[in-house]
Amino acid sequence: MARKLRMGMIGGGTGSFIGDVHRKAASIDGMIELVCGAFSSNAEKSIASGKALYLPEDRCYGSFEEMILKEKELPEGVRMDFVSIVTPNYMHFPPAKMALEHGFHVVSDKPMTLTLDEAMALEQLVENSGKLFALTHNYTGHPLVKQARAMVAKGDLGNIRKIQVQYLQGWLSTAVEKTGQKQASWRVDPKRSGIGGALGDIGTHAENLVEYISGLKIKELAADLGVFGEGRTLDDDGNLLLRMENGAKGTMSFSQIALGEENDLAIRVYGDKGSLEWQQENPNQLITHWLDKPVKIFTPNGNDLYDEALSVSRIPAGHPEGYLEAFATIYKNFATHLMAVLNGETIAKPDYPTVKDGVRGMQFIYASVESDKNNAAWTKLN
Repeated sequence: MARKLRMGMIGGGTGSFIGDVHRKAASIDGMIELVCGAFSSNAEKSIASGKALYLPEDRCYGSFEEMILKEKELPEGVRMDFVSIVTPNYMHFPPAKMALEHGFHVVSDKPMTLTLDEAMALEQLVENSGKLFALTHNYTGHPLVKQARAMVAKGDLGNIRKIQVQYLQGWLSTAVEKTGQKQASWRVDPKRSGIGGALGDIGTHAENLVEYISGLKIKELAADLGVFGEGRTLDDDGNLLLRMENGAKGTMSFSQIALGEENDLAIRVYGDKGSLEWQQENPNQLITHWLDKPVKIFTPNGNDLYDEALSVSRIPAGHPEGYLEAFATIYKNFATHLMAVLNGETIAKPDYPTVKDGVRGMQFIYASVESDKNNAAWTKLN
């Protein structure tokens, strides 16, 4: 296909952090261009945001409903190919549902939906429509996360025995939501965030990383959630015990009131032949330990990487790859799959998070909340 894929965006207007991240990431590999958008629930702000992004006025829409309906009426060679949804949680499902029903592929931010029922309904919609759906669990896009996953899958670490994961932030240590801080205000509101606070916001990233790298499902969990911010109803801290499907044990700690922490996502996986450690704040090193070999540190585009990591390493060794590039990998792999579909081709096992990962995330949230309500009782994740 001798053209770029055409993307429409829902949310992500002027002043949005995550919308700007998605636009930059989608453009990095030169496969995608933004052609239209409904950037705000306020029609005037939406149109103004589109103009600020140099879009033609007739492709700047006042609502996502208007965008989907009008784009559907455009000739096939003009209309958007897919939508990217970068709204708060409560506005993920309605536009995703409408886009799929009108024949558009979807990329959505996480967690996938506001409720588990919505997640199950969306999974069925994706299956019925035959359209592609990608969920932007961006940390899976790092080259060394893919190296870690490949090492586990190929048996380098042996049988997995133990997993430790943490995601610690401190930005909600004070009541910033009461100062008008937009990013904080919706995250502490159950009507817009769902039943999980930090659990849904960053706990789902930790859950996804555990299952992605290990290749194992979390079988059951015991969750102790905390609410430390005065007046908050949603969790801002949590500690979990995990039992994996192969019998391995795990621990998870996440927090948004860990004063002094910025974005400390880290995972350690221990097997009976070796172990690995990866930290998001130092994403260009994968540290490995072995029974019978010295410590080895892998770097992007360095020696001895598997193809799974090399294929998404964009920059020569010694140059850092980070957050935007990880997001870009999700878009690149999704775009590669979509281009193949549009060309009538097939791709074996496309590597990006799908609607099934979104359902797992919502099941994780609901199981954790249920466990916490029952004094951290063991609860199955299904």
